[in-house]
Amino acid sequence: MAKLSLIVMVMVSLCAVMAVSGRDLARPYYNVNGRVYCDTCKCGFETPASTYIAGAMVRVECRHKETGDVTYTAEGVTDHTGSYKIQVFDDHEDEYCEAVLLRSPQSGCATLEPGRERARVVLSRNTGIVSNNRIANNLGFKSDTVLPECAPLLALYQEVDD
Repeated sequence: MAKLSLIVMVMVSLCAVMAVSGRDLARPYYNVNGRVYCDTCKCGFETPASTYIAGAMVRVECRHKETGDVTYTAEGVTDHTGSYKIQVFDDHEDEYCEAVLLRSPQSGCATLEPGRERARVVLSRNTGIVSNNRIANNLGFKSDTVLPECAPLLALYQEVDD
């Protein structure tokens, strides 16, 4: 009789352990990483002459797929390398999420670069991505003036080997 109650107790304990271990008890989160640059050549993309902006404000913004309503926001600031890391909580499977540029601390490079002012990021576990880290495309501001070293640099992009 004692053996039977011991077996029942072990079985109940195993079932409880299996039920708990199958779930992630922690609140899901993602780290959205990226960089913010200044397009010093006004090319519309990064070049070797591009510089990275410290102190730029970036927001991760999620919108409902059907209504377009903003459902989640989190903000961050770039470090001395122009990099940001914004922690986003919960799964956003039914939403479109983007890293969005807000403002630049550099007065000579504060105009948003069209097409580079936002970057889509997937913040869901149902994508096959195992890691919590999400890398957003780099975001860019356009410089007010073109650097002198841009002309020879851009000439390199136009060279064609036959």
